[in-house]
Amino acid sequence: MTRPVTAPGRLIAGRYRLESQIGGGGMGAVWLARDELLGRQVAVKQVLSPLGADERQIDEQRQRALREGRIAARLSHPHAISVYDVALENGAPWLVMEYLPSRSLAAVLTEDGVLRVDQVAQIGAQVADALAATHAAGIVHRDVKPANILIGQGGRVAGLVKITDFGISHAQGDVTLTQTGQITGTPAYLAPEVAQGREMTESSDAFSLGATLYTCLEGVPPFGVDDNALGMLHRVAGGQITPPRRAGSLTAPLMRMLAADPAERPAMTEVRDRLAKLAAGRDGDTTTVLLARTDLAPSQGHSGTAVLPATPVAEPTPPPATAEQ
Repeated sequence: MTRPVTAPGRLIAGRYRLESQIGGGGMGAVWLARDELLGRQVAVKQVLSPLGADERQIDEQRQRALREGRIAARLSHPHAISVYDVALENGAPWLVMEYLPSRSLAAVLTEDGVLRVDQVAQIGAQVADALAATHAAGIVHRDVKPANILIGQGGRVAGLVKITDFGISHAQGDVTLTQTGQITGTPAYLAPEVAQGREMTESSDAFSLGATLYTCLEGVPPFGVDDNALGMLHRVAGGQITPPRRAGSLTAPLMRMLAADPAERPAMTEVRDRLAKLAAGRDGDTTTVLLARTDLAPSQGHSGTAVLPATPVAEPTPPPATAEQ
C-alpha cells in the first residue's frame, strides 16, 4: 500500500493546513498545522499504518485512532492536552489536538539533567491531578512516561505542564483493540503486574507516574536501563527497584507509588494531595501549586518551590503541542 505524500502546505479534511513536522515515529507523525476555519494553530497527529499492512490491520489502526479521540474527548483538564477533532482524509484518521509549544520531560532530562525535589513534586502533583480526572472518567492512561509529559516554552505558556498521548488508553466499556496477550506501554515505566501479563489499572498508572518522577530525580528509571526489551520486562516483572538516593522528602511517597503490590499503592487523588503538600511547603497553598507554572531554571541556594506566576485556568491556553512518538 502506498502512503499519500505528506508535506507542508497539504490541506487535511479541507480545514487543517500543515506547516511543519514537530514529532513522529514509525507509527505516525505530529504536525503543526493551522485550522483555517477557526484561525488557530493546532497539532495534527497523522496515524500511519505499517508498510505492507493488510486491510484488517489498517482498519484496526483506524479504529484505535478513533478510540483515542473518543477517550481524550471525555477529558477537559488544565494539565491534559485536549483533542479537538478526528479528521478523516482519504479514509485515514488524523487526530487534531491542542498545540503547546513545549519540550517533553524526557527532552528536559536529556538536555538539562535531573530536576530538584521541589520541581518534581510540583510537576508530579499537576500530572496526578490530570490523571485523577482521567481515572474519574473511567479511563486508564497506560503509558505515563517522561516523553508524554510536556512542559510549555515561551510567553504565556512557559512552565505549563500537560500530559498527552492517550493512544493506548483504555476506557471502561470500550472494546480492547490490541491483540490478546500483547503488552502495551514503555517497559522501563511499566508496573510489575503489567510485565507479568496482568491487566493495567489505575494503580498501574500510579506506578508509572512514580517511575517517571523517580527518573526525574535519579536520571534513570527505577529498574535501570536495558536495550533488550525482554530483559527489561523480566526485570520489571520481578518488582525489585533500586531505592532512590536523591529523593529527599519525596522518598516515602515515591516508595508507596512504586510498591510491587498494586493494593499497596495510593489512589491518584492521594498522590496529588501528598505531592502538592510537599511542593507547597509548611505554609504554602496547595491550590497554588496545582495552578502554578514550573520554573525549570537551576536553583541558586533556593530551597522552596520555584514557580512562575499562575495563569488563571479559565484563560484560554495558547496553541497546544503534543507528545513525542
